Parts: sequence; structure tokens; C-alpha cells
Amino acid sequence: MSNPEWDSSPRWNRLPSLTLQARRAGWDFHMATAISLPRREPRCELSRLFAMNTYQTAFDTILQDPRYLANLDWGKPRAGHPEGTVRAHIAEIERNLEALRPKLDDVEYSKLKLLIHTHDSFKAEAAPGVAITDPKSHASLARAFLAEFCDDTDLLAMVQYHDEPYALWRQVEHKSSYNAKRFEALLNAIRDWNLFLAFNIIDGCTEGKGRKPLIWLFAEVSGKVESRFTAADIL
Repeated sequence: MSNPEWDSSPRWNRLPSLTLQARRAGWDFHMATAISLPRREPRCELSRLFAMNTYQTAFDTILQDPRYLANLDWGKPRAGHPEGTVRAHIAEIERNLEALRPKLDDVEYSKLKLLIHTHDSFKAEAAPGVAITDPKSHASLARAFLAEFCDDTDLLAMVQYHDEPYALWRQVEHKSSYNAKRFEALLNAIRDWNLFLAFNIIDGCTEGKGRKPLIWLFAEVSGKVESRFTAADIL
């Protein structure tokens, strides 16, 4: 007999797809663990456990993928990236993730690990100078790669548009204004602004990057999105 409290939950109804995704990634999903949980266990907690394991499984699988591994040592020291390689960039921003860890729950932490390890990992294969949305941009290639392991559309959008705030800020720097339609499209493309702003802090607070783009971003989204992260969290 089904439990109405669970069956009526949209988040519970999405769990089978999470389970299937985990199996595709090669994870032996122990359903007995879920079955053994007390029936009074809050459904949001069940969703959290399933989601956390699914994102962790995708992460573990990506770390073994030969395409990911082949691109880690691409890159030389350059403006904005004095650390040089993708591998060194990942190591630097993982330290930023740990600095934000107290403000993140376990699922957010797992999602950010995925973003950190995929967002720049296809720069070696990208066409230079193309738009962010071009199929050959490093962002589009990273999104297509991550989509093989994760069907979280919001996370995929974050990979696609992770450089969009900086691109808009560059317009402000050069033209004293930015493309309002592009900014509105970004606001609509991202649903979880807690996660997206956390990632912008993690990716933007490195040795080779100034903090002005982040300060501008927080000022622009103020009152337009809901997030527990503010400019005070900039590292």
C-alpha cells in the first residue's frame, strides 16, 4: 500500500529518474537502504539523500572519464589565469569551495564539485573567440559532457552560462552599459541563485582575478533574485 504523504510529493515522484541516472553512471543503487528507512522519515530528507548520492556518483564517474583526464593539463599562465592549467585552476577554486562549505548543504556541495570539475575542462577542444552559446565554445562542450552524467537542467544551464556575468561586466567596463536582454536571459536561465552565486564566488575569487566583476554582479542581481549569498561572502 502506498504512502499518500510520499506519493503526492513532486520531489518524490522525480526520484526514479535520479535512480536511473545513477545506474547509468555505474552505481549499484541499494534500494534496500531506502526501504529500511522509517516510514515517518520526512520526504524532503529522502529526496536529499537520493540527490546527494546521484550527484556524487556523477562526480566519481567524471573523474575517471578519459576525455576529462586528457584536458586537465591544458593551459599556460595567462591574464586571469596565472595558475596556467585547468588542473591548477581546479585545485585553486576547490580551496574556495572549502571556504564556503559552512554555508552549503551536502547537495549544494556535491553540485558545486561537479561545476568546478567540468566548467573549464573542455577549453582544450573549444574554438577560440566564439560566443558562449556557440556549440564549439568551452561552455557548450562542457555542458554536453556533463549532460551525459547528469540530467539536472539548472546545473547544465550554470555550466553553459558560468562566464556570462563576467562577459556582461566587460561590456560595462568598455561601454558603460550592458546588453539588458542578455542579462534578463541570464536571470531566467538560472533557477537556483544560491548555487550560481556561490559558484561565481568560488570561480571568481582567485589570484588572477579582481573582485570588481563580482561586486558588480551582486549589485545588479540585488532585488531581482533570492539568495543567501551576498557581496559580503566574496573571498
